[in-house]
Parts: sequence; structure tokens; C-alpha cells
Amino acid sequence: MGLISTPKLDDEAGRLAALERTEILDTPRDPAFDRITSLVRMMLGVPISAITFVDGNRSWFKSMQGLDGDGSARDISFCHHTIQSSGMTVVPDTALDSGFQDNPFVRNDPHVSSYCGAPLQTPDGYNIGTLCAVDTVSRPFSEAQIAILKELAALAMEQVDLRRIAQTDPLTGALSRRAITAVLAAELERYARYERCASLLLLDVDHFKAVNDTHGPAKGVEVLKAVVDCCEALIRPNDAFGRIGGEEFVIVLADTDLTSAMTAAERYRQAIAGLDIGGLKVTASFGVASVADCASVEAWLDLADKGLYAAKAGGRNRCEAAKGGETAS
Repeated sequence: MGLISTPKLDDEAGRLAALERTEILDTPRDPAFDRITSLVRMMLGVPISAITFVDGNRSWFKSMQGLDGDGSARDISFCHHTIQSSGMTVVPDTALDSGFQDNPFVRNDPHVSSYCGAPLQTPDGYNIGTLCAVDTVSRPFSEAQIAILKELAALAMEQVDLRRIAQTDPLTGALSRRAITAVLAAELERYARYERCASLLLLDVDHFKAVNDTHGPAKGVEVLKAVVDCCEALIRPNDAFGRIGGEEFVIVLADTDLTSAMTAAERYRQAIAGLDIGGLKVTASFGVASVADCASVEAWLDLADKGLYAAKAGGRNRCEAAKGGETAS
């Protein structure tokens, strides 16, 4: 996949929308991207390489080799210049370049002296980030090295596309287990850093095996898709909905304590109970757990599962909150 020769440089709103569609920002580090930046360092002989995505205010590192940190302000970022270009940005000596010689990353640590950046371009022509090679001494970049960086940038965008595909459950269109697990991990980290609460709803379609046995697998798929459509119609923009297996789904409620999460779970429960799926009625049971009671994704899912088990044992089509190993309706 090569870079498109006529990028859309004057449509910032469209560029930001294209970046948002990738759902890449603030995701955990990924070995696939780290391998690309490692290759840049080896093949171009530079101490620093990064895969950076640029939103409205910042340049965020998906992968950084050779420096610490997770990003910088957009206006002082070399990547800001690269995404505004129709091609590669090559700066052999920053001290001699009027556009970069006063940049704080040139004048201060890490004392960038040379830079080569390739835009990360979406198939519809938006530059959403960069792959760059950075050195602390001035140096030229050969045509072969520039071509290598360009090809590795295309490979990085292929990884973005593959990641997006892997995020979606192929049967229902909900987020995949891998994707929803990443959301849970991000909420755990956010709680650890900022004490921003979040809650998890674990829901299971009641008597789903009987639906399959009585009405056939095709009807079972229809039921799952109807439940997904129902939940996605109710979900807030900052929340996430995914399928973790079989007839079991997860809803992650951002900035939501346990009491509010129980209210939300009841709203989802009633909506599912009100569905008419070709004359068939279904219900769902819910287990609810707060991030405040958990130290890991596995512990969070396990706690919600205790609530779900209590809901099933209590007669199904109900919501149960689990807290500290106890459950409460």
C-alpha cells in the first residue's frame, strides 16, 4: 500500500474525523508498531524513531524508541509540519533550517539535529500521523533511506487497518473481546492516575441455548444482532459495547459509579425485554461492577461475573451489582 500523492491538506475537520475512525489514540503499546520503529532505527542508523498520531492539540506516540514520554504539544511537534506536507519531510540540519532552528526540541533535550518524517495517510487521503527517524547529529538521508521510511510508513498504516478489523466481532459488529479488553485496561489506568470512576455491565442473553435448539442457529444470530442494535442505540458516546463470547456482552460505562451503573443496567434490561424479534421475546441478565473494586481487567470481569451469576440464580431478567465479593440488587 503506497502513500497517496494528493493528500487532503485543507480539510482539518475531515482529517480529525478520519483519525477518530481509527480508534488508535490512547491505546496501549503494540509490539507490531514497536517492531516498525525498531526497524527504522536499525535500517536508517538513527537513535530515535516514533510512530505518532496528531489530533487537534497534541502529537501522541503510539510507539517511541529512544526517548521517554507519550507525546508533545502539536504546535512544537515536527510531526505537525509533516502532516501538512504532500510528501516526505527531510531536514538534514535543523540548525540551518529556519522552520526548525528555534524549536524547543532542537534547542533543548533531545537536541534534534536531523529529521526524516513520512506521513501516515488513510486510504481516503488524510495525513493522520507520521513515522519518523530522528538523529542528534546533523546528517543527510539517502534516497534509499527515504524510500525505506516511506514503505515502513505504509506498513504502519496497514497495521492500523488490521487493528481496526481485529476490533470488530465479525458476527455482530460489536467490539471484539480484544478491543473491549483494551478499553477496560484504559479505564483501569485512568482510575489509577486520576481516580475517574468507571463501571462494567456484563450481560448474558437468557435461555439462549433454548432459542438455538428450538428456532435454529439463524434465529440465534438474529437475536444476538437485535440485542447489539438495541444496546448500541442506547449507548453514550464515551461508553463502549463489545461481545466477549457466545451470548455474553460487556458495556463499559465511563465516569459512572456503581449506583448510576445499576440505573443504566436497568435501562438496558428493560429495552432488551421490550424487543420483538420476529415474534420472539428475549431477556437478559446483568452483572455490574465498579473499577474502584478491582486491580486488573481479569478481576473486574470476574467481579461482574459474580453479579451475573447472582442475577441468573435470582430468576434471570434482572440486574445485580457485585462489590467486594458481595452482590446487591
